[in-house]
Amino acid sequence: MKKTITAFLGLLLFIGSGLVAAQQPDPAQRVTFEPMSTIHVAPGKATPVQFIFRVKPGLHINSNKPSAPELIPTVLHFSLPGDVVIGRVVYPPGQITSFPFDPTQKLSVYSGDVAIKARVVAPGSAAIGTYTIHANLRYQACDNNACYPPKTLPVTFNVSVGSSGHRAPRARPTRTSPHIHSN
Repeated sequence: MKKTITAFLGLLLFIGSGLVAAQQPDPAQRVTFEPMSTIHVAPGKATPVQFIFRVKPGLHINSNKPSAPELIPTVLHFSLPGDVVIGRVVYPPGQITSFPFDPTQKLSVYSGDVAIKARVVAPGSAAIGTYTIHANLRYQACDNNACYPPKTLPVTFNVSVGSSGHRAPRARPTRTSPHIHSN
């Protein structure tokens, strides 16, 4: 009987701890992606785009160009369909900061909102339609005392390839005047 009661109490503690954990936000989610609207681009054209990531308050992540080679840079990798290209990815400059764990060392980091800019390009041969683009932000988050294992944040957004709504002026055929003769 004691074993049954002990097992039952252990089960209640296990279930109770699971309920508490389910109600709390995921502590491992240190960076989030701000969802974006569908990006529209005409075939043969490029459209600027900005990816906004939010670093949880009290944390920072290494910049794309960390100040020491052993630090893990923040990088956005894309998986692209053949009809869409991402070009000119521009990372913001890092904030040069020192931290209590080593006040003499200056680190290049991001905190708060981080905007990574790029251009979405649809080649002239791109098929009209909507494409789902998958990307991953690889980063390492740290607080003022320690760094956490590197993480990869999946990112998804849509690109619509189609008419931009503006028609290019049509070329007019050249006419020769009946009054002009060429020899």
